Amino acid sequence: MRRSRNDRRKQIYEDEEQNPLTGVANLFDIAMVFSVALLVALVMSYQLPELLSPTENITIVKNPGEKNMEMIIKEAGEPVQVLDMSENKGTGTGEYLGSAYRLPDGTIVYVPNDGNSTGV
Repeated sequence: MRRSRNDRRKQIYEDEEQNPLTGVANLFDIAMVFSVALLVALVMSYQLPELLSPTENITIVKNPGEKNMEMIIKEAGEPVQVLDMSENKGTGTGEYLGSAYRLPDGTIVYVPNDGNSTGV
C-alpha cells in the first residue's frame, strides 16, 4: 500500500502538534541573551567596565555629602558591597587612621596617620 503525499504531510504536522511547549525553550534562551546584553549595555552606559573585570578593585561614592550617600565597593574575588550612609553615628572604640581634607575644587584627599598622633 502506497501512501499519498497528503498522508505524509498530515503525519508531519501531527508530530509537530504533539508537544506544544517546544518553542518555550527557545523563548527562554532568547530572553536570557537579551537580559545579559541589557546588563552589559547598562554597565557600558555608566562607563564602568571595571565592574565586569574580576581582577580590579573599585570604590564608587554616589551623592557625596548628601543624606542618601552610598558607597559601592568591589574588591577582586569578593562580592560587591553597597554601604548606605545615614545620620546615625556609630559608637565604640577604634584607632585613629588619618584625616580627610576637601580641596577648593571639591576633591577629597586622605592623609594617613604617621603613627605619632593620638587623635583629632
